[in-house]
Amino acid sequence: MENKWFTISVYSENNVGLLNRISGIFLKRHINIESLNVSKSEIEHVSKFTIVVFTTEDWTRKIVAQIEKQIEVIKAFYHTDEETIYQESAIFKIESHLLFDERQIQNIIKESHAQIVTVSREFFVLAKTGRREEIDEMYQHLKPYGIMQFVRSGRITVTKSPMRISAILEEFQNN
Repeated sequence: MENKWFTISVYSENNVGLLNRISGIFLKRHINIESLNVSKSEIEHVSKFTIVVFTTEDWTRKIVAQIEKQIEVIKAFYHTDEETIYQESAIFKIESHLLFDERQIQNIIKESHAQIVTVSREFFVLAKTGRREEIDEMYQHLKPYGIMQFVRSGRITVTKSPMRISAILEEFQNN
């Protein structure tokens, strides 16, 4: 089996220590978590972990089975990139003079559909939302001009097909 990108969605109660136990499952198997996001889900009092890994489907299936054994976990799923709609966000901090002195910077902003968040005398901040490749491309274009700071969010995702989780979560909430 070949390595591919998988997004693991974990629906759980919001309890202290769960993230540590979930990350331990990956650590034991020497699988790197490429992206991690935790937020509330569509059901009140239920959290959603979105974890991105680059591994085989067999390993992903085993990891999801181990995650589901955690008491607080209601249900876990995994999906390929083709089965989901996903986005990431990034923020770039650049020296202000470049915005005016380097015409190409303005072209990069326009072509990448980035937004200027703030401008001060010393720096300006760009925000970019998109797929990982789009953010990587913008990073490579800006890198020669000097990036003062850069940060990228974890992936957020929804599935293209309906998820069975809604019925499970509603049943959980009613109990």
